Amino acid sequence: MDLISLAVPFFLIAIAIEIWIDRRQGSGYIPLADALGSLSAGAMSTLTGVFGKLIGIAIYAFFLAYVAPFEMPIEWFDASWQGVLAWTGALLAFDFFYYWKHRFGHEISLFWAAHSVHHQSEEYNLTTALRQTSTDFLVGWSVYIPLFLIGLPLEVFATVSAIDLIYQFWVHTRFVDKLGWVDYVFVTPSNHRVHHAQNARYIDKNYGGILVIWDRLFGTFEPENDDDPPIFGVRKALGSFNPLNANLHVYRSLWADARATKRWQDKIKIWFARTGWRPTDCELSAPLRLRPLEQFAKYQPDQSQRVRRYLVIQFVVTLLATLGFQSVPLPAVAGYSLIAIVCFQLVGIGLVSDLSRVAKPYERGRVWLTALLVIGVAITLADDAWLLIAGFAIAYAMLSEWLLSGIEVAVSRPVR
Repeated sequence: MDLISLAVPFFLIAIAIEIWIDRRQGSGYIPLADALGSLSAGAMSTLTGVFGKLIGIAIYAFFLAYVAPFEMPIEWFDASWQGVLAWTGALLAFDFFYYWKHRFGHEISLFWAAHSVHHQSEEYNLTTALRQTSTDFLVGWSVYIPLFLIGLPLEVFATVSAIDLIYQFWVHTRFVDKLGWVDYVFVTPSNHRVHHAQNARYIDKNYGGILVIWDRLFGTFEPENDDDPPIFGVRKALGSFNPLNANLHVYRSLWADARATKRWQDKIKIWFARTGWRPTDCELSAPLRLRPLEQFAKYQPDQSQRVRRYLVIQFVVTLLATLGFQSVPLPAVAGYSLIAIVCFQLVGIGLVSDLSRVAKPYERGRVWLTALLVIGVAITLADDAWLLIAGFAIAYAMLSEWLLSGIEVAVSRPVR
């Protein structure tokens, strides 16, 4: 049972409620472009995660088959009291290793390259919770090797990891204040706001997933200070709502330095060194200059009403396609085609959000190619409904074309 997929409708309802509260109070915590940027990154993560899960399962199966001295019987995790204790122990063990994975995600460059996606939003709301990486499968699994070695059943590992992730959704909000003793034991909105801040006192703090006790034990806890309100985002700002840029942002910087440095040791070290470390020759030839935090300005392209309308329509179509992919069994060709179509659409949403000069030609080509691909996939399904699907595809393309025709891009540059 996929707990994450079951939770998605509740996530969307909670986001809708938070948006309603934000609009009612006039807080301005959930600007459209940023929310769509976070949701786009989340949708891309969901779609590409299909391949990541296969890699993770293969690695887990290898350890259970050839490395782990034994595998815990699944019967240990039944509905008895012993089963409750076994599940509780598995969840605590996962949360402990999640703390270290999360900490490595901030303190080791290669891990940060994957995890940084989640921190790039300069806002903090429930959509930020869904802003997830598409490349975690590259190294994220390595932290959980001890759980593989003790033979924790794959079904149990998948379940407790889903529980840990689902718990973390609700803490991404600014509408819940400090919670007294709860803040001392559990990860809460106040604790996690600290984690997403770029203020000097808050950087690399509060890594816990469910329990903040791990941070207190290992010296990484920092309470939220009312005199130093969190400024959200990352010090080396992304400056884009494009999910592809979000996922490649840090990798590109690391790769550039790895190519530029003269010492072969540094070409390797840069991927595994402490986050922020750079080879001396790279720092001298191309020093990184960060604007003082006192001069921080959010990334805010000057989007017209027509642009925002276009973005909403495109994202609703994307969301329906993503949910459909998760809930409807499709032939392999149709499924992979849908993944590709939606990922290209997410990139287009990002380009339009950024008011990129290439947004209109990219979107015109993508929209009509998408319509043709959808019609082609519908025909391969050999279903009487293919004509109806084709009609929707053509109507979608024509509506998109009409909206695009009135959009002005690259007129006003983002405020930084």
